[in-house]
Amino acid sequence: TWDWFILLIAKTGLRFSEALALTPKDFDFAHQSISVNKTWNYKGGGGFLPTKNKSSVRKVQIDWQMVIQFSELIKKLPEDEPVFVKDKVYNSTVNDILSRHCKKANIPVISIHGLRHTHASILLFAGVSIASVARRLGHSSMNTTQKTYLHIIQELENRDIDLVMRSLSVLN
Repeated sequence: TWDWFILLIAKTGLRFSEALALTPKDFDFAHQSISVNKTWNYKGGGGFLPTKNKSSVRKVQIDWQMVIQFSELIKKLPEDEPVFVKDKVYNSTVNDILSRHCKKANIPVISIHGLRHTHASILLFAGVSIASVARRLGHSSMNTTQKTYLHIIQELENRDIDLVMRSLSVLN
């Protein structure tokens, strides 16, 4: 199930503890969304905890492929129990699995938290607004998103400057 967990974080940008806390009840396949409303206390003795901040309580849209894949995965699971947690969970366990996948695919090794950053970077490069990315990630402020992804925002601004110059050069 850790492969599904890794896919989930790559495609949603959820925090590690948020993804661990997901129960079958949090999946709304009819609306293609996941409800993020709690975290899992993986550093302590387990159990549900509140989200990092008020903005972290959110609905995250998922694509139709995830709807199909996860509807099968959770079909027979108890509605109120975490999908991915069976015993004590360690961040390092999931990072080791992800590392093996990266090495096998001959790509740079990334951490599970790095997937969250990659998710946000892909969205920003695709033209998704900073406000939408901030909401999707559950940031308490757009400033958090802007600070974290400043290097990408600067690269996008450079691309915009090139576009402006090309657009203006055709005017006589």
